[in-house]
Formats: sequence, structure tokens, C-alpha cells
Amino acid sequence: MPNLHDDMIVIDGLVISNWSRSVFEDMHRGGLTAANCTVCVWDNFAETMRNVSQFKGWIEENSDILTQVYTTADIERAKKENKVGIILGWQNTSGIEDQIGYLRLFKELGVGVIQLTYNTHNWVGSGCWETNDSGLSDFGREVVDEMNRVGIVVDLSHVGNRTSEDAIRHSKKPVCFSHCCPTALKDYPRNKPDELLKLIVDKGGFVGFASYPPFLPKGPDTTVEDCVEGIEYMVNLVGEDSVGIGNDFTQDQDAAFFDYLSHDKGYARRLVPKRPGSGVTVMPEGLRTLGEFPNLTATMEKRGWSEARIGKVMGGNWLRFLGEVWGD
Repeated sequence: MPNLHDDMIVIDGLVISNWSRSVFEDMHRGGLTAANCTVCVWDNFAETMRNVSQFKGWIEENSDILTQVYTTADIERAKKENKVGIILGWQNTSGIEDQIGYLRLFKELGVGVIQLTYNTHNWVGSGCWETNDSGLSDFGREVVDEMNRVGIVVDLSHVGNRTSEDAIRHSKKPVCFSHCCPTALKDYPRNKPDELLKLIVDKGGFVGFASYPPFLPKGPDTTVEDCVEGIEYMVNLVGEDSVGIGNDFTQDQDAAFFDYLSHDKGYARRLVPKRPGSGVTVMPEGLRTLGEFPNLTATMEKRGWSEARIGKVMGGNWLRFLGEVWGD
């Protein structure tokens, strides 16, 4: 009997793990065809360039299981070659500093997804933890225009609601929430209200569901079954053609890393409440690691999802969306 998970293109819209051979092997074990891998959070231009260079080195060193993605054809090739396609992505526009022209350079290096802000305010607009969301700046509009022109996905996952709406309406190409959960499931600053989820899809955009427990009602008690229930909520809200996966895996990261992410600019005021216990977020039961990715597919099958819907949500929708924005 064929294995549905093995046969599909599987795409994770956000992985920010502690990169190593073991993590790459677990991605491969989990059947990932491609993943958006973070190389910029609070980093400036020089630091981001170093991060991109380092990741390119990892791809070369692990070329038996990894390949870099520049186009959707590269994702399809990764599937045929049984490798994991690496999409370089940012969670902030800090990597371009105040230079719009840098976007074309990073596009040529393979950066395919850029989030406009990470939690707080920058040159472009406001983040979801900023006290006053002032919306997309005029500079931000120019940044979005250039991202549209060169073919970089505009990601709004950590962006404030007003700035998100401005970007959705301004962008000439569809935009996405690569990794998020609905506010209807849990009232949390990082989650998105139904009206924004519907707006982004109405404008041709895309929503990736995050299995990250702090965003979900049961918190640390979340299971893979709860995640699929959450995905069903999104599918019922915006349709099965516009939803995918963006798990937000932080595999092998330590408490210092989570502390860094929790502060403005990585060191200033605390934004995200301190995590209990070890300070490290534990992923849902049944989806603890990247290697357990097939459990998502199995749970969808148990809940009676059609193969067509599973294929769309697990990667098909991402592939179509990326092709539209990248223009390939």
C-alpha cells in the first residue's frame, strides 16, 4: 500500500531550529521536501550575510540530503532526488538596514521569504508586540514594492495587525502569514483575527498553521490531534486551497535562544512572557521533532480528510503560492 506522506510534496513554512547534521537528518527522516529556514531575526546586514554564507556552507557539507531552493522547480527536483530543499528566509527586514537595493542582492543569494517586522517597530512598520501599531511606513511601501518586483515573499507572521492590513492591501502580489494561529482559538498577541485571515486570502494570499504550543489553547498539553483540529478551523474559515503548514520548529534550541527571541532587538525590553520550567518550548505530543512530521499526515487521514485536501495543505498550496510570488 502506498504511503501518502512519502508520495507528497511536504513543505514547512517556518523552521528556526539549532542547525546541525542531526537536525538536517531529522528533516529528511520526516519527509520534508522543502522548508523556510530562518537566517535573520534581529541581525544587521553584515550579520545576515554571515548567516547566509554559513547556511550555504551547511548545504554544501550535507549535499547528500540537502539542496538549496531558488525556484519551485528546485522544490520539485528535491522531491525527485529525495533531498530537503532549503529556502533561506528572514523574520525581520533588519538585514537590509535602510537600503532597499540590498533586496535584489539577497534574492540572488536565494532568500525567498522575508517577514516585514519581528515583534516590534522598525523602518518598515510595527510588530505584533508593539504597544502602538502605526501601520506600514512609506519606506515600508517601497520595501514591499521592491520585494514584489524581485520576487520575495512578503511574510506578516510577527507583524502588527494594522501594519499587516496595510501590507496586504498595498502589495501587488499575494502575501502570507507563514506561521500563525487564529485569535479565535487563543487570544494571544501573535495570533491573527479571523478578519485578517480572510482578508489575506481574499487578496490571493496564504496562511501557514503554526503547531507552536504557546499559540494554542492547551499550551504545553497540545497534541498533534489538537494541531489538526486547528488546521481544520483555518480550512473552514478560508478554504482548503489557501492553508498550509508553518510549524515554527525550534528543535535543539536552548533557553538562551528563547530568551534572545523574547526581547526587543534580542536584548532590550522583554516582550514575550518568560517560559515556565526550563525556558524551552516543547512541541506538541506526536509532533515533538521534525522527524515526526508524518504524524500530521496520519492524523489528517484518521480524521477522514481526502487525499486531495491533505496534499494541498501539506505542501501543494505552498508550492502554488511560492510559484506565483517568485514568478517561476
